[in-house]
Amino acid sequence: MLDLPLFHHLLQALPENAHLILVGDVDQLPSVGPGRILANLIESGVVPIVRLTEIFRQAATSRIVLSAHQINQGILPEITAPAEPTDFYFIERESPELIASTLVDLIRKRIPTKWPCDPIGDIQVLCPMNRGSLGAREVNKTLQNALNPTRADEPEVERFGWSFRLRDKVIQTQNNYDKEVFNGEIGRVTAIKPEDQEVTIQFDQREVVYEFGELDEVSLAYAMTIHKAQGSEFPVVIIPLAMQHFLLLQRNLIYTAITRGRKLVIVAGQKKALEFSVKNNPTAERFSGLLDRLRDPEYSA
Repeated sequence: MLDLPLFHHLLQALPENAHLILVGDVDQLPSVGPGRILANLIESGVVPIVRLTEIFRQAATSRIVLSAHQINQGILPEITAPAEPTDFYFIERESPELIASTLVDLIRKRIPTKWPCDPIGDIQVLCPMNRGSLGAREVNKTLQNALNPTRADEPEVERFGWSFRLRDKVIQTQNNYDKEVFNGEIGRVTAIKPEDQEVTIQFDQREVVYEFGELDEVSLAYAMTIHKAQGSEFPVVIIPLAMQHFLLLQRNLIYTAITRGRKLVIVAGQKKALEFSVKNNPTAERFSGLLDRLRDPEYSA
């Protein structure tokens, strides 16, 4: 998540006698902003590095952890139906229509029946991309209609391509320092006042009021892209996977998605797409100049 501009400001803010310890996962997707900070620091060889690779006994019982490690090594994880309940499942579906209907069935019925959870608050769908029938935008609309349909006696507001309803799960998409709400924060719509042209959204224990004209700062969050979920964790994660996502299917994407889930991860989709993701491990080169500067004695002195 750490990009070059943020790292620059962090270093400037530190006193000269401070120690800086960075903890991260270099195998996840790189930051949205420029640079590959953690990878460059590791590759440079100029700073002490410790890498944790051992799976301890408690984690070894988790198929989430084991599957993530297998994917990191280019190995297809176990996808046959397990004999005993576990925390990682693959549900094979071939057509996008079947994948979409499976998402709805999992969230409305199958998961809440076996794992006590809030279908809207605890379950997060992570899509490889925004566009397409299985992209975050279309999946959001499908899940909104399935989980929080229109009610004749309740107000609803349409702005900027979204329809917002009471109880909707939404995400802030940009930093708003005046409201003290920041990019990636997830909340729930608690009030819609057409007469005042206002929507109230609760983030954790704090309610924030938006004028209708400010709703371009939020979008539905029943589904989001895997990139958007970087740095976050969710009790339950569902990942729709199909070859229509071909352009973005790669190892670090699926690895990042799986490691977002704490208690349960379900991949629903085409086996071919999962196999392709695990095998596809391109080297993402970014031209920031940081690595050369770290290796240059003039800069590292």
